[in-house]
Amino acid sequence: MSAHEIPYELAQDILRVLDVQHEDDIERLASFSPLASLNALFPDQAALAELDAVQGRLREDQRALQTQIDELQNELRRDQDPDRMQLIQEMIGELFAQMNRIREKATESEAIVRDITKDIQVLDLAKKNLVTSMTTLKRFQMLVNALGQLDEFVAARKYADIAQTLDAVKQIAGHFKGYNTVDRIAVVTRRVQEVQGRLRTMLEEDFDHFMLQDPARPVKPSVIRDACAVVDVLGEDVRNHFIEKYCSLELKEYRRIFKSTDEAGQLDNVSRRFAWFRRVLTTYEEEHASVYPESWDIGQHLCAKFSELTRDDIVGVLQKAAPNLTVTLLLESLQHVLDFEGFVSKKYKVPLMDVLRVITYPVHAPRTISSAFEPHMNVFVDAQDKSLADMLAPYRGAKARSSLDSASEAVAVVLPSSTELFYFYGQNLEQCAKLSTKQPLFDLCTLHRKWLRIYAEDVLLTTLKQAPAPIRKSTDSRVNLHDVANACTLINTAEYCYVTAAELEDKIKEKISDDYKEKVTLQVERDLFMSVISSAIVALLRELDTAMEPSLRQITSTSWATQDAVYGPSPYVAGLVTSVETVVEAARNSIEQKKWTRNFLDKAANLVITRFTACLVKSRPLRELGAEQILLDLQTVKACLLKLPGPSHQESAAAFTRTITKSTSSLESLLKVVMAPVDPPDAFIHNYLVIVGDSSFANFQKILDLKGTPRNEANALVDKFITTTSTRDELQSTSFLSSLDMDPNVFSPIKTISPSSSSVNLTALATGADGAGGHDGPGAGEKRVVFGDLRRFVNFAIRREKEGAAHPGS
Repeated sequence: MSAHEIPYELAQDILRVLDVQHEDDIERLASFSPLASLNALFPDQAALAELDAVQGRLREDQRALQTQIDELQNELRRDQDPDRMQLIQEMIGELFAQMNRIREKATESEAIVRDITKDIQVLDLAKKNLVTSMTTLKRFQMLVNALGQLDEFVAARKYADIAQTLDAVKQIAGHFKGYNTVDRIAVVTRRVQEVQGRLRTMLEEDFDHFMLQDPARPVKPSVIRDACAVVDVLGEDVRNHFIEKYCSLELKEYRRIFKSTDEAGQLDNVSRRFAWFRRVLTTYEEEHASVYPESWDIGQHLCAKFSELTRDDIVGVLQKAAPNLTVTLLLESLQHVLDFEGFVSKKYKVPLMDVLRVITYPVHAPRTISSAFEPHMNVFVDAQDKSLADMLAPYRGAKARSSLDSASEAVAVVLPSSTELFYFYGQNLEQCAKLSTKQPLFDLCTLHRKWLRIYAEDVLLTTLKQAPAPIRKSTDSRVNLHDVANACTLINTAEYCYVTAAELEDKIKEKISDDYKEKVTLQVERDLFMSVISSAIVALLRELDTAMEPSLRQITSTSWATQDAVYGPSPYVAGLVTSVETVVEAARNSIEQKKWTRNFLDKAANLVITRFTACLVKSRPLRELGAEQILLDLQTVKACLLKLPGPSHQESAAAFTRTITKSTSSLESLLKVVMAPVDPPDAFIHNYLVIVGDSSFANFQKILDLKGTPRNEANALVDKFITTTSTRDELQSTSFLSSLDMDPNVFSPIKTISPSSSSVNLTALATGADGAGGHDGPGAGEKRVVFGDLRRFVNFAIRREKEGAAHPGS
């Protein structure tokens, strides 16, 4: 308990004395502050003089509270009087008893009311039964009378009256389905069925006489028209029977004439089938359409039945003709079928499948005639395969080069063979989509994929794999502009094929059935065209590399160590700049897509810097003046590179400038370090740490090697460098010098470069074929550890020497 806390009992007494009012006692005690109350009673030291008066007031307040408490306790004792509680319980018991009496009275009243209304309910039921009996008797009388009239009309063959009366009889008879156990009603029901049976026999006879045109029993069309109304009343099954009978009679001759074993039934006579059926359809419309109700759809039933019979015949004919089936016969026959199916759909203004569904098929769902050709559409696909092979034969293999090296001096923006290929694709896609949108169209898509791969590999890539031209002399820096133009044409062609293949994929998905949409993709083939672009860009870089080679050889053959002054750009610079500008300008003007122009420019610039760096390293020692001369040459080369985008690519010039500046900054830093004199050593090492900023022993040795520093002087500088960097923990262990190969293969061939990257790997081009240069990369990680251990060992030795000098007697 703290010094300001008071006991709980004392706090309660103070609350009662001060009459502090709160809604809740717990909150009142928790918020009560004795010190605040005492300060209110005695606000200052002078108030202590009135202590007796305050005590008197408090005693008066205590007595008043005690009096109030006594009154409340007396009132509580009165309210809790046992006699009064017993009286309340007795009153509650009486209330429950009264409720039970009321419930009993209500039950008795309900029984009395039910007894009173019992007779009324019996009377109501009797009335209801009487009304039902009278209604049933009246209906039965109506049924008997109507049935009598129907017998008379049937005997007289009055079909118009029969239709109305039979409809009424069937409606009335429907009310007696639940009374078949009554003998009289059962007899009448059997009479109704017998009359319908006689009617059906009469209708069969009259329809046969009408269809066969029997002179002995001529039947007027008006009679058949009225008879059709009777058929509708007899029910849907009877109507379907007569429709099917009509169709069978009309197509009876068709089955005889066009047997699959006869000449008329062969595939080359399929057009005669449809001509014959059109005449039947015309006969129906001119002679019988006015007889049969329009709701019977006799014309659609004829088309559906004819399609079913024809499809079955053609399936058999195709199976027999399959070994010798030609694409011409197949397409001509299929075209006749499609024309007929289009004619039916257009005639009735509904989809063909809706027409075929008007008849019932016992085994399978309705099928079109054209679906019979789908298993044999491989003949069409094979024909397209042969056509593509013939079309691309002049451009494949060794002849691909001749397709580029045409007699025309102007090189096309894209190869004509690519536009011919996709034009052919568009034509046979439209043709196949009209014939089928299922498996045959998917097979055609597979064929398209095959020939896209062949075109990319055997036409485009083969062009780049031709035998190289005769080796040029080391002093020959002429650019083969025709090869540059051809490579640019391949880039444009591959880009065109890449984009158009995507459009072709969308077109196929738009036309093909939903079951095959997910299987349609040309992504693999599009990736092949990306590979063609990659190879073409490598060809351009190879041409650039060949053009630069004479100038680069001059760098390696120059004795930079004997340079006595800096007069201006070296002689090789003009040839190098001219070679770069010639190749880049030719490519820049021929490549259509700006993204590939920028891609090539980035790689070309990186190639120039990489080869320049490799020749620089190869031509060491440089000495100070040699490094200064090369730095001046580098500025000229850099200015050339910054102009490569040309005036038409200004929107990307800023980004390209940043790329060139970043690529040349490391080489500039390298040359600035080499330019610095080694005397005094501290200033040389400080200059290295400011420009390079690493503590790598190997990198420092590279600078000394480039400068051609004598061994003894180099050893002293290395010792000084290790001593200086041992206390500079903020220095990095690697820098741009870590990836510099001191023994590059200057004239190594250019490797394949992915077009997805915007720059050539400078290190890979500078380090030779295997890429294993003398840099501290991941493969040389152990070297950095060794140098680090050596540095720690030297630091330890230095500290021991200092300790020995401070304590010589130890």
